[in-house]
Amino acid sequence: MQLRQLSADRITLANAEELTRTRGAELLLRYRWQAVTLTGTKVETIRYYERIGLLPKPPRTSGNYRDYGQVELGRLSFVRRARDLGFSLDQVRALLGLSDDRSRDCAEIDRIAEAHLREVDRKLADLAALRRELKAVIDSCEGGCAADCRIIEALAP
Repeated sequence: MQLRQLSADRITLANAEELTRTRGAELLLRYRWQAVTLTGTKVETIRYYERIGLLPKPPRTSGNYRDYGQVELGRLSFVRRARDLGFSLDQVRALLGLSDDRSRDCAEIDRIAEAHLREVDRKLADLAALRRELKAVIDSCEGGCAADCRIIEALAP
């Protein structure tokens, strides 16, 4: 696999691991600018996470570029995955704090995840109710002109 054949948006963590294993860590370090792409996180988002303390500020290169190592990428991947699953920033912060102490009991982690699951279930119930209501409005439409449209009528104040 040659890195030049991979566009920045196609590099994955698996590709990076394969490149590191087959071509050496220095190859991945040469393309450090693509490290952000490995997690699919925008630069502005990473800077925001640094500002609010979710991510430590990484070391800098002599050219003053952020130098994302495996630790930083792992933490960023954790944050990204947790956000993709819908955890709030406060929940992510708590999960990171709990995960930093590997010997800690996971009961608190379970409580955070269960609370989030309850919120997801509540949102799904709200969406199901919204779907039923929207379906009923659509089903009530008999066609014709917009002036007689049941959908427009249902949406009007």
